[in-house]
Amino acid sequence: LRLRPMAMTLTMVVGGLLPIMFSRGAGADVMKRIAAPMVGGMLTAALLALLLIPAVYALWQKRRLSRGDGWASSGISSNTSWS
Repeated sequence: LRLRPMAMTLTMVVGGLLPIMFSRGAGADVMKRIAAPMVGGMLTAALLALLLIPAVYALWQKRRLSRGDGWASSGISSNTSWS
């Protein structure tokens, strides 16, 4: 999991869109409609990538290993060297 690049990207995108979301000049109405879903989408994608997907994967692995579908039953050696 690459937390630092994800956090940096999220911070820069949201930081760049916040002034657009809170602007009051000419054309701000149109730009707010563009910036708000982008901020929401970035936050949602970050939460999914950091919390939901690893949790679902961990549950899936636990279920798979409890059924006996792990490395031992597949015939693949768990001490394989990758050199």
